[in-house]
Amino acid sequence: MRAVLYASVIALVCSLIGTPMAVKFFARRGYGQEIREDGPQTHQVKRGTPTMGGTVIVLSTLIGYFVTKLATGKWPTDSALLVLFLMTGLGAVGFVDDFIKIFKQRSLGLRAKAKLVGQSIVTVAFAVLVLHFPNSMGLTPASDHVSFLYDIGWLGLGPVLFVVFAYLLIAGWSNAVNLTDGLDGLAAGASVMAFSAYVVIGVWQYGQSCGSSPSKGCYEVRDPLDLAIVAASLMGACFGFLWWNAAPAKIYMGDTGSLALGGAFAGLAICSRTELLAVVIGGLFLLEMFSVIIQVGYFKASKGKRVFKMAPLHHHFEMLGWPEVNVVIRFWIIAGLCVALSLGVFYGGFAATK
Repeated sequence: MRAVLYASVIALVCSLIGTPMAVKFFARRGYGQEIREDGPQTHQVKRGTPTMGGTVIVLSTLIGYFVTKLATGKWPTDSALLVLFLMTGLGAVGFVDDFIKIFKQRSLGLRAKAKLVGQSIVTVAFAVLVLHFPNSMGLTPASDHVSFLYDIGWLGLGPVLFVVFAYLLIAGWSNAVNLTDGLDGLAAGASVMAFSAYVVIGVWQYGQSCGSSPSKGCYEVRDPLDLAIVAASLMGACFGFLWWNAAPAKIYMGDTGSLALGGAFAGLAICSRTELLAVVIGGLFLLEMFSVIIQVGYFKASKGKRVFKMAPLHHHFEMLGWPEVNVVIRFWIIAGLCVALSLGVFYGGFAATK
C-alpha cells in the first residue's frame, strides 16, 4: 500500500518542479497558446501563454510509477504498462497537434483525419493487447464483457466487438477531457478528483481480490493495486501541474495533456472493469462533451439556432457574465459530487453482494 503513497508524492514533486522549468523553456522558444477569435474576449489576454504543459504531466506520471517500482522492488504489471502506453501514445498525438498549432500560429493543429489516424492506431493496439497476457488465474488485463461494478454476464461482446467498444470509449473520454480543458485549472482539477476515485477503487479491489481473498463479491481484476499506483501517479502529476495552471495560468496542458489524461481515464476504467461506473466518475467531462454534441446537432437541425451561447458548457456561463474563476470552482464542485456519488455506488454495490 505504501507504493500508492510513493507514486503520488514522487509524481507531485516532479510536476511541481518540472512545470516552472517547462514554462521557462517554452516561453523562450515562443511556444505560446493561440486563442479562438470567436471565444470570450476576456481570453485574448491569454494569447502567448506557454502550452504543451501536458508533457510534464505525462513524464511526471511515468517517473512516479517507474521510480516506485524500483523503490519497492516490484516488477511492472501488464495492466499498468498498457494503461501507461495508452496515455503516452495519445499524449504523443496531442503533442504533434500542439506543436503544429505553435509552428503555424493558429488555433487548429493536426487535420481531423491525421489526428483520427493517430488516435486510432494507439487505441486499437491497446484494445487488442488488453485481452492478452493472462496471469496464473487466467485473468487478462481487461474482459470482453461490458462492466459496471463487475462484469455484466449477459453483455459479453467477444474480441471484435470489444475492440470497437474500447475504441469508442477511449475516443469519447479523450475528447471529453480535451473539451473540458478550456479554462484555467478546470481540466487539471477535475482530473485530480477523477483519478483519486481510481486510487480508492484500485486499493479496495486489491483488498477484496478473488486472487487473495476469494469470497462472494470479490473482484476478478488482474492487477488492481498496480492500477491504483498508476492512478496515484496521475493524481499527483495533475496536482503539481494545477499549482501552476490555476488562474491566472502560467502554462496550459494543451492537447498533449488532455488527450493523455482522457486516454488514461478510459484505460483505468477498462482494466478495473468499471466502464459504466466511469460515466458517473467523469460526469463533468461528459457534461462538457454532450453540450457540444447538443449545440452542433441543434445548430444543424434548426438551421443556425443555438441552445447555448457558446459550447463547451463552461464558455456558455462565461458568456452569461460569470467570472472565469467562479465557473471553474463551481464545475470542480460538480466533479467532486460526481466522484463522491460514484464511490458511494461502488461501495454500495460491494456491500449488496455480502
